[in-house]
This record gives sequence, structure tokens and C-alpha cells, in this order.
Amino acid sequence: MNPTTRVLSLLTLLPLATVQADDGGISFWLPGQFGALAAAPTTPGWSLPLVYYHVNASDGRHSATPRGGRTVVGLDAKADLLFASPTYTFETPVLGGAQAAISAVAAVGRSEASIDATVTGPRGRSFSGGTDDALKGASDLYLLGTLKWNHGVHNFMAYSMGNLPVGAYDPDRLVNIGLGHAALDAGGGYTFFDKTNEFSAVAGVTYNWENKDTHYQNGIDAHIDLSASHFFTAQTHAGLVGYYFRQVTGDSGSGAVLGDFKSRVAGIGPQAGHFFKVGDELWYANIKGYYEFDAKNRPDGWNMWLSLVIPLADKG
Repeated sequence: MNPTTRVLSLLTLLPLATVQADDGGISFWLPGQFGALAAAPTTPGWSLPLVYYHVNASDGRHSATPRGGRTVVGLDAKADLLFASPTYTFETPVLGGAQAAISAVAAVGRSEASIDATVTGPRGRSFSGGTDDALKGASDLYLLGTLKWNHGVHNFMAYSMGNLPVGAYDPDRLVNIGLGHAALDAGGGYTFFDKTNEFSAVAGVTYNWENKDTHYQNGIDAHIDLSASHFFTAQTHAGLVGYYFRQVTGDSGSGAVLGDFKSRVAGIGPQAGHFFKVGDELWYANIKGYYEFDAKNRPDGWNMWLSLVIPLADKG
């Protein structure tokens, strides 16, 4: 792979946390976190991908949603988060020539939400009336491991990602930045790249442990992230991104008062990226956005990602 390919594919090492708890119809897996050249190898050594993420989403004025120990109606939420992902890519191949990498991810940011009414409050209390909430804080700690194989224009990847639930979380709040429970996601991906055109697809499955505060356990989720782009020059590319997320088993636990509450959502939008020199290093900036549709039991709207890859070392 050429240097620009190796820098760009570092973006795929940045998993992003959700901005609300699972029992808000929002998943541990944030659709869209894998993108262009997802399975392509990266340069050995240290790197620092950064991502600013903005999301606006709503549920509709008459949709009931379990959220933070509440059953709420008419949810309107938005969040702004900045993620950093120190990443180390090993130089020595493993398992038949695979390139291994590990990342630790955390974020700081602000999340806010308003609702038209609360039907059932935390810990069994019931009341009604609109309210809002906002929170500044840190996310959980997310850990990601990848293995990548390169065969000419064909690239393959296996990954796993989990979280340590140490972020800002309070079951009595309307909004949270931490999840309040542990989760584990695993899957694989493929990238075709001939130095002019690129196509990537990454699919995975998420298992969620029970939130002990709300006695709510999200079901098993399946998801796929897609990217297609064209390099108009060696430094600039543009194209489309998309995702599809679907919950395959129902929610459970005594807190799941709305039943299995299976959710789904799809998203599509544009992307563009550009390489530029900073001293002797080649940095990369990317912007992409998604418009969501076909949502069920999940807030939907739009989201935007601004990414920057900073290479910290050329050699492992």
C-alpha cells in the first residue's frame, strides 16, 4: 500500500462510543464508525486519530422510548463529542501475515436532550410534563483490536471492540455520556483498492450485558458500514458512505417495560478527504455526513464526522 493509503486507513482504528445509554434506543455500536479503506494495512508505529462528532436526532412527538430508567415521549437530542484514539500498529506479522493493531479510545463532550413527557420515572416513580437535561463529561474507555491481511487490491480484516463502563453515567439523568454497562462487538471487513477506486464493507455483531442500575439488557445487534470513493488526485478523494443497523434479538430484563423494543436504522451521505504535508509527515483530514431513514424504536436524524489522522512515527 502507498503512504496515502496507509494514513487514510488509520481512521478505521477509531471506534466511537454512543452518546446515550442502550435503553434509549441507541446502540453500543455507533453506525458509520468504519469508513474508507477500512481493511487496508497501516504504517507500523504510533498514530493519533482524532474525530469530532455531532449528532441531531429525535423520536417523534408520540413515540415512547425507554431512556435512563424512564419511559419518555417526544425525545429530541443532540451531542458534540471529541474522540482521541492512541493507536499502535505492530510491525511483525502474525497469523499468516496479518498486521495487528490495538487502540484505546475515550471522548469528552456535551450531550443534551428534551422530552415532551415522562410516563414512568426512574425507580418506578410516575409523573408527566416536559423537561430537558444537559451533561458535560467523559465517555467510557473503549478498546479495539484489529487484524488485517493484504493480497494485492484485496484486503481483509477481523476486529473486536469492548468498553470499560467508567464514563459519566447516572440512571436518574435524562442524558448520559457513559453507557452504564459493558458490551462487546466483533466482526470482519473487506476493502477493494486499486489506487483509483475504493470500496469497503465492515459487518459485525454486538452483545450487551445488563445495566444493573436500570435492570435493562439490550438485545443482540447486527450492523454493516459501507464506503465507496474515487481518488480524483493522489491527494484528494470523494464518494458516498452508508450504514444499516438492525437489532436481531429483543431487549430483556425487568426494566424493559416496552417489550423487546427491537430497533433499526439506515443512513447515507457524502464523504471527502484530503492529504497534506505537515513538516515531513503526511496528515489526512476527512469529512462525512449521514442522513438517517427507515428508523424504528430509535431516534433518527443526521450526523457529521470531522476526522484528522496524525502520524506520530513512521516506523514501529
